[in-house]
Amino acid sequence: MRIHYAGRVQGVGFRYTAKTVALGFEVTGTVRNLPDGRVELVAEGDRAELEAFAVAIREAGLGAFIHGETVQWLPATGAFRGFEIVR
Repeated sequence: MRIHYAGRVQGVGFRYTAKTVALGFEVTGTVRNLPDGRVELVAEGDRAELEAFAVAIREAGLGAFIHGETVQWLPATGAFRGFEIVR
């Protein structure tokens, strides 16, 4: 799953909150700031787990900062170990 979040999503602890939320789910992946002001989250896992993870991100206090999101479902690559913030 790849999600691009738009809104006031940089400078509000979005990446750190997403990483903390990921600890409660069976997911692996990354989260990073994009040069255009959006945040990109890429995660792999069971689809139901990924959907619950995406909901939990909004419910962790980040929903107020998100003004739009684009979700893409892509094939898993198996390239991730854990869930990390990348720069």
